Amino acid sequence: MKIGVSGVASSRHGDIGVLARKAEALGFESIWLPEHPVVPVNHNTKYRGTADGSIPEFMSHQINPFIGLTFAAAATTTLKLGTGVCLVTEHNPLDLAKQISTLDHYSGGRFIFGIGTGWFREESEIMGADFDHRWTQAREHVLAMKELWTKDTAEFHGRYVDFPQVRCEPKPAQKPHPPVMLGGNAANVFKRVVRWGDGWMPTGATPEDIVKARASLSELAEAAGRDPSSINITVHSQPADKDLIAQFEEAGADRVLMRLAGSDQAELLADLEETARIVLR
Repeated sequence: MKIGVSGVASSRHGDIGVLARKAEALGFESIWLPEHPVVPVNHNTKYRGTADGSIPEFMSHQINPFIGLTFAAAATTTLKLGTGVCLVTEHNPLDLAKQISTLDHYSGGRFIFGIGTGWFREESEIMGADFDHRWTQAREHVLAMKELWTKDTAEFHGRYVDFPQVRCEPKPAQKPHPPVMLGGNAANVFKRVVRWGDGWMPTGATPEDIVKARASLSELAEAAGRDPSSINITVHSQPADKDLIAQFEEAGADRVLMRLAGSDQAELLADLEETARIVLR
């Protein structure tokens, strides 16, 4: 079982390279950064994680995950570097493909592309996403990026992405490209994973959920002529509980991400060390 860390990464937590270096030294496999490019001041969207539906202040302080992971890459040698998740429809796919391939190139093939489409309508629309059809848009963005990552000259003609033949270098170190992990619990997520993804990354899942998910993914993969073992399941945002990790492993998960917390760098590092003591010893 691979065990990584996820969660807090903001302007209030100091150099992300310090956290990454400590995580690698303690024995964690990966570090994952979330994303909210902007947080609208006026909105009607309610956040499920608070009693009154208000948006937590920390979301507006989140760092750019790709710059943060670049700092983490420079401070480490083996630690995997993941987005958990990148709001893929809120980016220009050509620019994003270049950022990812450059990060994967310089890190020696350590990047994992966790993607989502978000729940915050106003943010998505400000950033240019089609919120009501966001997974259709996400599919096009990912397929276009795969063309850029795998072909000397690439072109793409779709509803949301349309470009003539272009060159995009460097290519990612990982071949054919970094793994694409789909987040969320949408009704069609397993079909999407099998058709154009490399894995599923749920938040708030239980071991029982993973058992059912693994069975569904295997059935869909076999029907599509795909090896079920090629599909990764990474369980996001879990508490430090060694017994729970064992249950997830038995259920068929490949990786579990520990949720970190802390109001500043000192608290975050302390939580990282305590989490390692509980789950890695």
